[in-house]
Amino acid sequence: MVVEDSTSPLNFILVLGIGILLVHAFDIIIRKRLKVERKKFFSYNYVNEKHKKIDITIRIIAAACILLTIPLNMTRAPGDADLYFQPWVIIIIFLSITEIVRAVMERKYAENPNAFKVTISNYLFSFTIFALVLYLTGFFKLL
Repeated sequence: MVVEDSTSPLNFILVLGIGILLVHAFDIIIRKRLKVERKKFFSYNYVNEKHKKIDITIRIIAAACILLTIPLNMTRAPGDADLYFQPWVIIIIFLSITEIVRAVMERKYAENPNAFKVTISNYLFSFTIFALVLYLTGFFKLL
């Protein structure tokens, strides 16, 4: 079941809004159940200095990978590019690594023992919603 006109701006906003609402509602529910306080919106929320250094290193490597693949993608035909050289694939991989590192650091060093469970469950739910939206819309007809 693929949404027929998934490229219209209204459908894009609707699908994106529903996805964001679902992820936010899940976050609220899981935090209340596990008694974990909410993190500040748009802040990094590092567990400690070690976590901060690792996260910054991951971000620098991700940016370097994206910058290094741009010339490679520019020399290939549009339909000929390898999937693992696409910027969106690199971003998904490095976001996954970042969340795994966050969960590990919370497991080892966080004050609340349930913090890592919230991180893992939020990541898995968000990734599932993201994949479902892409599947249902045919990747917004971009591929």
